[in-house]
Amino acid sequence: MKTTVKHLSETKVELTITLGEKELKAAELVALTKLSKDVKVPGFRKGKAPASVVAKNVDPNALGQQTLDDALSKAVAEAFTNEKIQALDRPQVEVKKFVPGMELEFTAETDILPEITIGDYKKLTAKKAKVTVTAKDVTEIIDRMRQGFAEKKSVDRKVKDGDEVVIDFVGKKDGEAFEGGTATDYTLTIGSNQFIPGFEEGLIGHKAGDEFDLDLEFPADYHAKELAGAKVVFSTTLKEVKEIILPELNDELAAKAGPFTSVDELEADIKREITNQKDREALDALKDELIDQLIEVSKVPVPEILVQDQMRSIEQDMTQNLMYQGMNLDMYLESKKLTKEAWQDAEVKPAAEKRVKAGLVLSELSKVEKITATDEELAVKINEYQQQYGDKSGQDFTKPELQRDIANRLLTDKTIDRLVEVNA
Repeated sequence: MKTTVKHLSETKVELTITLGEKELKAAELVALTKLSKDVKVPGFRKGKAPASVVAKNVDPNALGQQTLDDALSKAVAEAFTNEKIQALDRPQVEVKKFVPGMELEFTAETDILPEITIGDYKKLTAKKAKVTVTAKDVTEIIDRMRQGFAEKKSVDRKVKDGDEVVIDFVGKKDGEAFEGGTATDYTLTIGSNQFIPGFEEGLIGHKAGDEFDLDLEFPADYHAKELAGAKVVFSTTLKEVKEIILPELNDELAAKAGPFTSVDELEADIKREITNQKDREALDALKDELIDQLIEVSKVPVPEILVQDQMRSIEQDMTQNLMYQGMNLDMYLESKKLTKEAWQDAEVKPAAEKRVKAGLVLSELSKVEKITATDEELAVKINEYQQQYGDKSGQDFTKPELQRDIANRLLTDKTIDRLVEVNA
């Protein structure tokens, strides 16, 4: 077998492969073995006739095609292995010359894993942001905690900001009720901004038993196109008003909130938790910035096939996230006034290219730094995933392909940690 390599670009290659009589004879024997399973030869059980006998009883055209297919398949695999070229897709094969039993010449073109040139990764400039926790940060957490322990007392007075109300309402556009605009016994906290502007404000000043209309207008950028900018009327019945009475911040409340004997202990614990959270966020931001800088100082050609894979993944994730919000991709694009193509060009493709570059440059860095993951480390990481997701994920963590995926993530995490370490 003779192989000639031609690099069409940094991410695409074309191999010209020539096979001679020896390789084609071997391919023919393989083809005869496969075809013998379906050839009936007098005096032999099906599939048991010698190759030389099968050759005289098989359709020559079928034998020629099977021989060609087997020769191409074997030669392509061997050629890419021998040339140490990692194909990213099934090569596109084009036969240039085929003389049965004598000669076969063809080309095989495909996207390949490019050569990555790592820059000076030990002199990046990103630094971890300083973490500070203010008294306001702690107070906000305590206020939310007090809301959780608040007493709700029905009152016979007009609604004011901060109250909780129970209402019935029917939203109408042009006199017709619209989808999603009707509810019964709906509980709403005034000031929570759950509704469109003007709705909660319109409840203030009314008392339980009042029936009234709220003339409102949906925001122009509302996600549902049929309601964006629309003038509507909410026919509303106010059924109950509750005053929210917050508990006093004292040692008794601290004891209810956890294993604390005083407010000081509670506040110290909250400050510690906020500090840890902000520290994790600062570290994550540092990692992202270091990866961006590593890409900038390195040469990272981007195979289009990998970009397309990531674009599909991003779109799937986006579709799923929108579903949780009661939207779909078309609704999202309408709210942004974008076509799908414009959205892909402006948001999806740049994000996909960044993902691909990050993956390639970190993979190369792991080789440069000789980073590996031990069986013990992998076992720990798999156990972490099992503890975190359990049966909810529906995944079998004993499957080799899933364990390989986890191993790759572990290797990536260790490589990023090393990048942080050398730039500390």
